[in-house]
Amino acid sequence: MKITEGYDLLTNTLQQRRQKLASLINFPVILWSGRSIPRNYPALTYRFRASSHFLYFAGLPLENAAIRLESGKLELFLDEAPASSTLWHGEMPKRAEIAELIGADAAFPMAELKARATNAATIAVQDSWTQLQQSQIIDRPLAPPNSPTGIDLELTQAIVSLRLSHDAGSLAELRQAAAVTVEAHKAGMAATRNAQIEAGVRAAMESVIISKNMTYAYPSIVTVHGEVLHSEHYHNSLQTGDLLLADVGAETSMGWAADVTRTWPISGNFSPTQRAIYDVVLAAHDACIERISPGVEYQDIHLLAARIMAEGLVDLGILRGNVEDLVEMDAHALFFVHGIGHLIGLDVHDMEDLGDLAGYQEGRTRSSRFGLGFLRLNRVLRPGMLVSIEPGFYQVPAILNNSENRAKYKNFVKWDELEKFADVRGIRIEDDILVREGGTEVLTAKLPTKALEIEELVAVSA
Repeated sequence: MKITEGYDLLTNTLQQRRQKLASLINFPVILWSGRSIPRNYPALTYRFRASSHFLYFAGLPLENAAIRLESGKLELFLDEAPASSTLWHGEMPKRAEIAELIGADAAFPMAELKARATNAATIAVQDSWTQLQQSQIIDRPLAPPNSPTGIDLELTQAIVSLRLSHDAGSLAELRQAAAVTVEAHKAGMAATRNAQIEAGVRAAMESVIISKNMTYAYPSIVTVHGEVLHSEHYHNSLQTGDLLLADVGAETSMGWAADVTRTWPISGNFSPTQRAIYDVVLAAHDACIERISPGVEYQDIHLLAARIMAEGLVDLGILRGNVEDLVEMDAHALFFVHGIGHLIGLDVHDMEDLGDLAGYQEGRTRSSRFGLGFLRLNRVLRPGMLVSIEPGFYQVPAILNNSENRAKYKNFVKWDELEKFADVRGIRIEDDILVREGGTEVLTAKLPTKALEIEELVAVSA
């Protein structure tokens, strides 16, 4: 099998990225791909995922590899597969072949990396074995990736500045991930009426992703408990009257992600209360996308969603008071707890291994406010950014039954009125939005959001 099968390496794009990095720093860089982690014996491993920083400049998800970057040049360090591995893994590509595919200027076995590591910067990877190797080869302790120092901090800042805006090569991958994700969600909706438990819908969605030689970008969320933000259980039965929240995204073979959420009625029809809340969330979703443009503060988009959510809940009789005052006191956050979205790229929450160094503009820190403190992105938007927009409404018992919250908001929440909406555990609507000069491109626009269109897609299986 040729390693080129299924890959569009965009060698020129990779070389351009290296040149751009060279224009920002004047010291050598070594980036490691990482290695797979074994379960109960060495040959049984968890799925390998190469470090995204390595992937950005190397292109291929190579295991136990490193690249050295300096002055726009790339050296690949990778050991040849032993002859004995042919029995288990088939014929593997040679180092020279891989080097040619990624446009490397030279290629060496890993043993020669130590001699080329003087004064090099790096970013610590996630697995502890590779972190130890990094420290030994660079011959100094490494700080965690979210708190680098010295030249490692300079490198991190340079990579952030490059990866914040996507080039043509990454956009081609991101559009592929988005298209497959849209197809997966439609398959999930169509499978709902004949599924008995959440796992049946999950299987329909992930089978689409796998059939395109992709994987899921994060553990799929397919749940009737939409109030559990990151639920990874799929055993609950699908009952008429329940809503199903599906947060599922594809990741291409080269690591680029999509992130989409839809919420739909298992019966094929929203109840009046479900439809009322759904339309409030959709109004926030649509207004935020309309507001996205270069030069706009992402936090302002979050606050726009907060105001629209608060206004909608006032109209439904759940909240009482002036909308601006309700947002200022974070009353909306009782139901809309998280931030409006995040960066998307080589990871579904792109560069969040770097903490807020990527998500927050220099000099900005997280808010201590309830809800606003979960905002993952606080930057001025610029062309080429890909962000999610994902407002939601959740009835989280631990929040709504908290005695302090009950006391603080007793004059602003009509608790008796809220009980009428007991069939709404959680609703989220999420799309992937590319910031462009003069507007936006919704990469996932082919997946409907309007309630009637959602009902029609679910009804396909009836």
